[in-house]
Amino acid sequence: MSFLAVFICYIDRINISVAIIPMQEQFGWSEAQVGIIFSIFYVGYFISMALGGFLADKYGGKVVLGLGVLLWSLFTILTPVFSYNGFLALLFIRVLIGMGEGITFPSWHSLYAHWIPFKERTRVIAITNSGIPIGTIFAYIVSALIIASYSWEWVFYSFGALGLIWFFFWQRYIYAYPHQDKKITNKELTLIKNEAPADSTALTIPLSSLLRNLPFMSISVATFCNNWALFTFLSYLPKFVNSLGVSLDSSAFLLMILIPSIVSVAALISGGYLADYLIKNGYKVIKVRKTVNTIGFFGAAFCLFMVPLQESLISIIILLCITNLCTGIGAGGFGVNHADLGPNYTGTLFGIAGSIGMIAAIISPLVAGFILELTGSWSLIFHICSAVLIFGGAFYLIFASATKQFKYPVLGLGC
Repeated sequence: MSFLAVFICYIDRINISVAIIPMQEQFGWSEAQVGIIFSIFYVGYFISMALGGFLADKYGGKVVLGLGVLLWSLFTILTPVFSYNGFLALLFIRVLIGMGEGITFPSWHSLYAHWIPFKERTRVIAITNSGIPIGTIFAYIVSALIIASYSWEWVFYSFGALGLIWFFFWQRYIYAYPHQDKKITNKELTLIKNEAPADSTALTIPLSSLLRNLPFMSISVATFCNNWALFTFLSYLPKFVNSLGVSLDSSAFLLMILIPSIVSVAALISGGYLADYLIKNGYKVIKVRKTVNTIGFFGAAFCLFMVPLQESLISIIILLCITNLCTGIGAGGFGVNHADLGPNYTGTLFGIAGSIGMIAAIISPLVAGFILELTGSWSLIFHICSAVLIFGGAFYLIFASATKQFKYPVLGLGC
């Protein structure tokens, strides 16, 4: 069910990347305005992400995640209504959708810290995160088909309705903590209690300690740099493909979206299993984290640098596939490092690091939009992403740790 939440999260996040093409034509928006539409979503995400992690650690991931999906689904359905009421109205509803989605990832990470044994954690998180590329594939392809068959408005109506259906089943069948589920045997409960990272409810956020802690900041910097590249291309990939002369309803468009995304799903799941396998076979956790993370960041940086230098669609597709292969191998890196540092604060750590990362998600589409407005250069956009990834990979390699940093409940924010 958490996988489906991530899947729906991304189809509702990505749908506007396709719908924006007919919307821009209809409403006459500039490239800079399109960049603002993409970026403003992440302002809402930034506002709610840290708070969502804290609330999930405090009151349980089930309630917080369910509320988030319900809210963003309703706001997604209302997007066409706000769009017809002007540019500012659309920005307002985009902020609200972002606030709903912002609590998604810290909520299920907090939930998993109470449910998933340590040695299974990386691959379970990787499987759940595969909802990102699968949702992305679905959103790109189905949005294009809906627009071709009906209109851009029905993209938002259809995808928003899926979240409401998910919410009904989530409320009915999912439990926040293992001891609440009467179907779990005593043996299973003992296993979870002994091996799941979190063994109690966090009392508060050790905020000042977090901001002075280099291992935690290495996760935050890596999140920022990863998000810069990720959300640039989640927002602009359809426009980039379209700029190559590929129409939304063509087979070439489907291939450029579908093939790299399939590679991403396979690599993400395989990367999770690889990290867990290495840890189970005696490799130090931090060596595994740093090695796979370095492959992910530096490999993706090289490929993204090379993309705008290519002249054929096949070469671009191959480079995008290798990019996704590298990032999939990196699944056992910074993205699962939070519970190593503070198991009882997993949601909080993910939320605060994610909020820092959301600054990149806000800025990067704006930067891309203004670059296109002023220069029309896709090369500059790709090369900036490459440089940011190199910095993030290097920072994590130097400062990351898998040693617990926050072992005990902290009763105040501290200084």
